[in-house]
Amino acid sequence: MLCRKALCRIIMNLEKLKYAEHWFLNRYPDGFSHPDMQAIGKKHKMDRMIALTQESFAKKNFRDTSDIIDNMVKIVSRSSMVSVFEKPKFKDFTASLQPKEKNALVAGLKKQLHGDERKGFEEIVNILKIGKMAKWTLISICPVYFKPLDDVFVKPTTAKGIIAHFELENLLYKPQPYWEFYQEFRSTINDMKTKVDSSLSPNNAAFTGFLMMSMASLNDL
Repeated sequence: MLCRKALCRIIMNLEKLKYAEHWFLNRYPDGFSHPDMQAIGKKHKMDRMIALTQESFAKKNFRDTSDIIDNMVKIVSRSSMVSVFEKPKFKDFTASLQPKEKNALVAGLKKQLHGDERKGFEEIVNILKIGKMAKWTLISICPVYFKPLDDVFVKPTTAKGIIAHFELENLLYKPQPYWEFYQEFRSTINDMKTKVDSSLSPNNAAFTGFLMMSMASLNDL
């Protein structure tokens, strides 16, 4: 079970994390500054997506609900981290919402990015449930671009793999997004970053990418 933040001690297999660091840096010296990693990074267009998200969701822009909804669709549609199957579904879903529901979705995003994160997270989940669209990818994609050094992107297969391989005993994954997991997963990822070379974490999406790429090598332990 997840523990309260004040009482929680993050438990992980540090030996596996250090092995992953060694494996990755041996293969890609300088981490994500390595030419091969730079080439992969260009495909994800992280700098462009971060700039677009931060500009689109500046606090002053939340006066216009339609623009925010359009920009949410734009971010989801352009993101290389969101499934191609989820992109058109999300666009159709937002178009089908009633005005009050659109206002609630936008209000939730404003809180998630600029105010009460938990309340915003839960408000967005409740709106997404209307169309059975409450997916981890959709609830976490805007925050990870808006605050790339703090927030995290939760891709189910990657998150479950990280939890299992690095023995993150404080985390309990569930398919239905819930705040306690997101908060603890984010804290854990940010803690793990401090235990390895900084070249492995130009942003949190890259860091979880490093963990994912290194997992196969951990089978040799």
